[in-house]
Amino acid sequence: MVKIMIIDGGPRKNFNTASMLQKFAEGANAVSSDVEVRTVRLYELDYKGCMSCMACKIKGKASNVCKFKDALTPILEEIAQADGLVLGSPIYFGDVTGQMRTFLERLAFPWLSYNDYSLTAPKKMPVLLIETMNGTREMNNDNGYGSMEYCISGALGKPDKLIAYNTYQVKNYDRFELAGFSEEAKRQYRDEYWEEDLRKAYDAGKKMAEKIISQQ
Repeated sequence: MVKIMIIDGGPRKNFNTASMLQKFAEGANAVSSDVEVRTVRLYELDYKGCMSCMACKIKGKASNVCKFKDALTPILEEIAQADGLVLGSPIYFGDVTGQMRTFLERLAFPWLSYNDYSLTAPKKMPVLLIETMNGTREMNNDNGYGSMEYCISGALGKPDKLIAYNTYQVKNYDRFELAGFSEEAKRQYRDEYWEEDLRKAYDAGKKMAEKIISQQ
């Protein structure tokens, strides 16, 4: 059985990021009945960022999986044994959500050795980073996964990336103070590109599942 973990760092269950991740899952599941895709929504978990307890660095007991106990602990343990990983987040103020950044602290800090500054995860695996943003290709301040992408590359392998630009912020622009945006222009862009973005997510799911199966 192949297992792919999807980590949803967005707050809304049925909007842009969640839709992209759902399409990824559908693509992966279409490859084989032996593919298990599990989605975890970070906004539904009660957890903290790195507590600087240094339990992962104790001599003779060092671990590359976080040892702090809360709702995130079993998720991190599942990821350590998974075959693929997908991280999805909307972009807020140029970065992933606070929940995603907090998750990444807990995921990546145990990988880092303060003896030689190497990065070692429990196992290598394919990774996909998904971003959804209000910004356009031409006008955005996207820092995305930032320095954490470097940690992911060093420990798990260089990730693939999929970005959906100029996404809808709300379903009904008339209800909100959003005069700085043209709902008509947003709709036109969405009509032209959104289904393509979803297709790319679906194809990415197939690609990852096929890659994992071919390497087993």
